[in-house]
Amino acid sequence: MSLIAPINKIQSLDNVFQVNPVKEKAVGSETFESLYQSAIGLLEETNRYTHEAEEAQMSYMLGLNDNVHDLLIAQNKANLSLQYTVAIRNGILDAYKELMQMQF
Repeated sequence: MSLIAPINKIQSLDNVFQVNPVKEKAVGSETFESLYQSAIGLLEETNRYTHEAEEAQMSYMLGLNDNVHDLLIAQNKANLSLQYTVAIRNGILDAYKELMQMQF
């Protein structure tokens, strides 16, 4: 398994944000649905990395695995994934707050 594989999810989000304005009116709900599904997928991936890190830590503590390198890689993957998820959440909340402050 390559360490760079999770970065592919970021590229898939770039495709979601490139919406054609003419097409958006026809399939606006599909655009939101694809964005929502991408967000759910990223949350599931973050959860999976967290569980893998916990399993690696338990395996190391029980003496089943003596490779500290694998443990640190699993923990760093989980940490980076969580940081990325929190950054996305913060961006969405900032956008929501900005929309709520608009006066029509």
